[in-house]
Amino acid sequence: MSDTRPLLEVSNLKKHFPIHGGLLGQVTAKVYAVDGISFDIARGETLSLVGESGCGKSTVGKAILRLYDITDGEVKLDGARIDNMPASKLRPIRQRIQVVFQDPFSSLNPRMKVRDILAEPLINFGIVHGRQELTKRVEELMDKVRLPRDSIWRYPHEFSGGQRQRIGIARALAPGSDLIICDEAVSALDVSVKAQIINLLVDLQDELGLALLFISHDLATVEHLTHRVAVMYLGKIVELTDRRTLFSKSHHPYTRALLSAVPVPDPTAPRNRVILTGDVPSPINPPNGCRFHTRCPLAFDKCRTEEPILRTVGTGHQSACHLTHAPGDQVMPVAS
Repeated sequence: MSDTRPLLEVSNLKKHFPIHGGLLGQVTAKVYAVDGISFDIARGETLSLVGESGCGKSTVGKAILRLYDITDGEVKLDGARIDNMPASKLRPIRQRIQVVFQDPFSSLNPRMKVRDILAEPLINFGIVHGRQELTKRVEELMDKVRLPRDSIWRYPHEFSGGQRQRIGIARALAPGSDLIICDEAVSALDVSVKAQIINLLVDLQDELGLALLFISHDLATVEHLTHRVAVMYLGKIVELTDRRTLFSKSHHPYTRALLSAVPVPDPTAPRNRVILTGDVPSPINPPNGCRFHTRCPLAFDKCRTEEPILRTVGTGHQSACHLTHAPGDQVMPVAS
């Protein structure tokens, strides 16, 4: 990491979606998609946001991008709040924060050639002027994502899924962004192609000093490119720590359940499997107390009535669990 000073700071972020009903269309309920999370990302750092589908990961990314107005909290870029910034002043922020979407086909305009797709942000932000300079810059972007220069005259459907995702990455790099939000950017790709894209992201980060917010449900993928991991469950962060600690000394029962579900090369090897029962509760009516208690194999009375807060359990390691104690104390193991 090139700098430990936070580039992005998210504080107590909440995003609740109202549900309208009745004859007058009044608000009858709310979807608590994201319900008070905090984290930061340094320059040159990758923070992975992981959890099951529907836990609020993508909503966090869209809130940072200002595709959603947040319900409460703060989002700061280089110390300046951007969550309440007027739309008329968002242009420089859009240039600094870009996104790579999950589906590399639907996120690219099928009627535009690659040259035009990559030229669009360069023209929009006034980065280059003149046709020759524009084509040269587009070719340089193709070099960065390891695609042949002459393919800029082809359409998206003429590329494979992995190649299309490289084009999406090139488009995110085009305006000279500081932070790229990767929203399930490799989940739709084959395993071998996924590895190539991950390696590309790591190389680009080393070369350009990019900060990455990597949103994923796949812990096996996350392990290979992240510096820190935030685990989400039903709109809350339940554990936040560095990669090595998460995979070797995780505290939260939900994190351990996720890790136990990661496939291993030898299926006969002994494993401490954690089998969760029941379904994820509805974000419209989340449980009282700890939101994970309805599925947790270690839940006790306090879990059902009192919501746990993120507590420090080690250097840079936080966990939101009533079984989490101060550093040096014993933490009750998850039953196999």
